[in-house]
Amino acid sequence: MSASPSPTTPYEKVDAVKLLKNDPKVGPYVKKSLAQPCVAEEYPVEVTYASLTGGKSPDVIVNVMTCADSVGIGAYVFRRQGSGYENVYGNEQPSVSAGVNGSKLEVSQQTYDSDDKVCCPSGEDVLTYRWSDDRFTQQGRPSHTDYSKTTVKEAPGAADGTGPEG
Repeated sequence: MSASPSPTTPYEKVDAVKLLKNDPKVGPYVKKSLAQPCVAEEYPVEVTYASLTGGKSPDVIVNVMTCADSVGIGAYVFRRQGSGYENVYGNEQPSVSAGVNGSKLEVSQQTYDSDDKVCCPSGEDVLTYRWSDDRFTQQGRPSHTDYSKTTVKEAPGAADGTGPEG
């Protein structure tokens, strides 16, 4: 008879909006964006539960976005401390997003050239962090991806009917 794997500690769903609003480390711009829901009762937050800090309970990763265009304006990690949560990571640089890769925190941030529109960044930087000595420390150098700026163009004459299809 083989041993069955031990169950993982289930996550406890948190009220991320309340957590952010009550945290003195969260900046006023992010708090203002959470003053009211975007639609009905929906706030612009994405919550992920994962084990990053080695605690008995899963950590809470919260991404805050703008209502209008879903651009990331804040990324946070909260660690269970007693009956509450402690903010152990925060980044409030525009276009930020935090995620999990195994047991590591990955923070991505879109990069823009001076003529880029909000919809169309030029690239993305990704930084990886590992929990060590009660804090997140960056691992290695950031990775950078340049996005293609190519667009599909119509064949000559396609729009006016004089092209090969006309």
